[in-house]
Amino acid sequence: MALPPDACGLIVKYVSDSRPTLVSLCTVSKQFRAAAEKLLYNTMHLTTYDFTITICRLLSCTPRLACHVAALSVYNHGDGDNEASTSEEDGPQPPDWDTYWNALSAALKNTMRLRFLSFYFAGGGQTDKAWILDGCTFQLRTFHCDLAWDIHLQTFLGTQSRLSDLYLADFQSLAIAPPISTSAFLPKLNVLECTFSEAAAALVPDRPVCRLKTCFTHSRLEEKRTELQIIAASLRQSKRRLRALDIADSSYTPEFSLEMLAAITSDPALGSELRYLGALVLPVGGQQRLEFYGFLMRLPQLRCIEVDVSDWDPPPTHTPALRALTHELRLYCPSVTSVIYVYDFERHFVRIEGHLATYDEDALADGLWHEI
Repeated sequence: MALPPDACGLIVKYVSDSRPTLVSLCTVSKQFRAAAEKLLYNTMHLTTYDFTITICRLLSCTPRLACHVAALSVYNHGDGDNEASTSEEDGPQPPDWDTYWNALSAALKNTMRLRFLSFYFAGGGQTDKAWILDGCTFQLRTFHCDLAWDIHLQTFLGTQSRLSDLYLADFQSLAIAPPISTSAFLPKLNVLECTFSEAAAALVPDRPVCRLKTCFTHSRLEEKRTELQIIAASLRQSKRRLRALDIADSSYTPEFSLEMLAAITSDPALGSELRYLGALVLPVGGQQRLEFYGFLMRLPQLRCIEVDVSDWDPPPTHTPALRALTHELRLYCPSVTSVIYVYDFERHFVRIEGHLATYDEDALADGLWHEI
């Protein structure tokens, strides 16, 4: 006698943390198999060469399973991968990357309900493989893309009318259809992370982008000023007010940080709803630091700020110093509830709990710009 569907679902949910148990449930009955397969194939992490090919072949020839995949992460090490495929007759064999990419392409065409897709390439990898997205019909919500930008990637992104969260490792504007300058290209984009500020300048206007993480591509002061003006102009054209802004810089200086703060706080479209801001140099000198705090007073919604203190000597990286600096900053910007201090690329996170500043050495602060 079949169990009620609700009871079957509750049983499967109860053991959802145990993949071996879910696999065992697939052998109990068709009813349990259907419920267990939804959880088993909902989220897939393809890491090794052999495992990726095995799973991709399964998904490409079994649409019933492929339709359960909602989140897929692909980790590729490219030609530098020392992993070898195995053969019972001939022993270890070098990876056949054509087979690997063709299998992945076939699997992606079957995952029609895919919503979260990530490509991670360690050490560069084979990034020129965006053709595997040709013919895909799924509508993504989140896309982490280490693939090189080319005609295939631009064409694919042109079909993503529901994509809201995008990471790009590469960017170039190609004069092909669909043009990226139109608002019909990624119309729902809210969160953009890109290593080239040119991507922000092209993809922010006329879209509801409210969170941006990028970096300056120039090191000369005059070129960075021009770049900042372009980024600010693009953000003003967004359909939503800015909530998070994180711009990395190869050469942090207090003077340019003050210029950046001045540009942000002078425009309500940029500063009125800003909740996260980084990375800025916290000046050592008293007068410059007061000017820095003066700009922060114009950001009424600021919740978290990331400041670089690499120029400080001695470094303020011990708990009493971090707490003292946090309380000093909150005298001028009391809305701040967390501060990230960066010293020689090492991050120190301080949060406000009640009226106390607490140093949390185990906190994962990298994603705060995305959440706060």
